[in-house]
Parts: sequence; structure tokens; C-alpha cells
Amino acid sequence: MNTRKTKHGWILTLVFSIISLLYMYPIVLVFINSFKKKAYISKFPFKIPMGKMFVGMENYVRGVEKTGLYQALGWSLFITVFSVAVIIICCSMCAWYISRVKNKITSAIYTLCLFAMVVPFQMEMYTLSKIANMLKLDSPWGLIIIYLGFGAGLAVFMFSGFMKSIPLEIEEAAMIDGCTPLQTFFKIVLPISKPTCITVVILEVMWIWNDYLLPSLVLDTKKYKTIPIAVQYLKGGYGSIDMGAMMGVLVISIIPIIIFYLSCQKYIIEGVIAGAVKG
Repeated sequence: MNTRKTKHGWILTLVFSIISLLYMYPIVLVFINSFKKKAYISKFPFKIPMGKMFVGMENYVRGVEKTGLYQALGWSLFITVFSVAVIIICCSMCAWYISRVKNKITSAIYTLCLFAMVVPFQMEMYTLSKIANMLKLDSPWGLIIIYLGFGAGLAVFMFSGFMKSIPLEIEEAAMIDGCTPLQTFFKIVLPISKPTCITVVILEVMWIWNDYLLPSLVLDTKKYKTIPIAVQYLKGGYGSIDMGAMMGVLVISIIPIIIFYLSCQKYIIEGVIAGAVKG
């Protein structure tokens, strides 16, 4: 029996290793082509850049200059950091209230959060764009509020599952010691929720950093450009694209999120399991 399990384990490991390599291959391909001359990217996309193909860092320099990448990087960082911070604070507090107060209102709030996860964004994007313009939310600060609305569904769902598993006795002991509800939340509940917080942070950061559609609908792209929007500026007239510069910019934009994910990914399973203790 143990021999059979070991054999099955090796087979599964091999299969999933191959699948992982297939997922990684497009990233490797972008990296390789970022060092090629523009003419060779379309002709020989799978070849290693050598000899006449190799241009060094030329594509990176040209891509940064054409897109204004540093400014786009700053806006992407600002929007991502503050959006995730607002999502974590607001949604964790909402989930704590939902998990501790049982009535029709909290049940309705929880149902709406679940419903928000189901509704496709395409169904509401035109209405959203109109309302954002009416409420003057067409700026990075307004976009943070919009991201809170779209990110609340998943965050509240994960936080609620975890907070239902926290013993009430811990919070009651804090209240007896003189803590106010806010002190109890920030000193007791939120630190205990660290695994779920990290999981939500990772998922939300990867979504917001790579998002193109929502910023392009809401922001005034002449004033504010995130990295995905900046990449689109490498498209010329009649469908022409500076592929070399685009590959270089894509590599630069991918590196921060890969480093962030690799440094935090070990917490994902821990957070998901912690949030699944009680439904």
C-alpha cells in the first residue's frame, strides 16, 4: 500500500511540475525577447538572443522613456498600497461585526458581499464609469474607494470564516480588562487574524497591481497612468507595436509582483485553511 502511494505521489509530482513549467514558459519567453531587436521578436520568438539579435538594455531604456514608466510605477504603487490597506481595515471590521452580531441586517450584508463575488464586472462597468464621473471619483483617491467596493466580497468572506473560529472568551477577557470594542479589535482580533490578512493582501495586491480595465474606465488617463495603461501607449497607429520596448516594460512591471508573491506565498494555504475552520 505504501509503495503504491509513493508511486502515485511521484506521478502527481511529475504531472504538476510539467504544468508549472508550462505556466512559467510565457514569462521566460517575455524575458528572452526583451533583449532582442524588434525585427527578430516576431521572426524568431523562441530563440535565445545572440549575435545580431542581442541589444542589451536598449529595449528597457526605450520602454521607460516612451511610457513614462516611473510615474506610472508611482501611481500603481500608491493605488495598490492604499487600496489594500483600506480593504484590510474596513473588511476585517465588517467581518468581525457580522460574525459577532446575528440579525437580519448582518445576514443581508453578508449575502450582498457574496453576491458581489458572483456578479461579472462587465455587467456594471458602464454604470460604474458614469457614477464615478458624477461623484468625482475619477482620480487615484476615488479609485481606492471603488476598489474597496469590488474587493470587499472576497475579503469579508475570508475574514468572516476565520473570525467565527476565534473563541469569544478571548474578547470577553479583553472587555473585562477595560478594552473598548475598537481596542479589542485592533489589539486582539486583528493580530490573531494575521494569516487571513496576509492571504487577502496577496490576492488583492496581485489583482489591483495587474488591473487594466477599472483604471482605464475611471481614471483620467492623460493625468494618471498605472503600469497596465502605460504599456498600452507603446501601441502605434494602424496596429503597430514596439514589441521590444513592450517586452522590456512588461519584465519591469512583472518583477515587483513576482518578488512580493514569492516572499508571501507560504502564507496563502495557512490563511485559506484558517478561514475554512468554520463556515
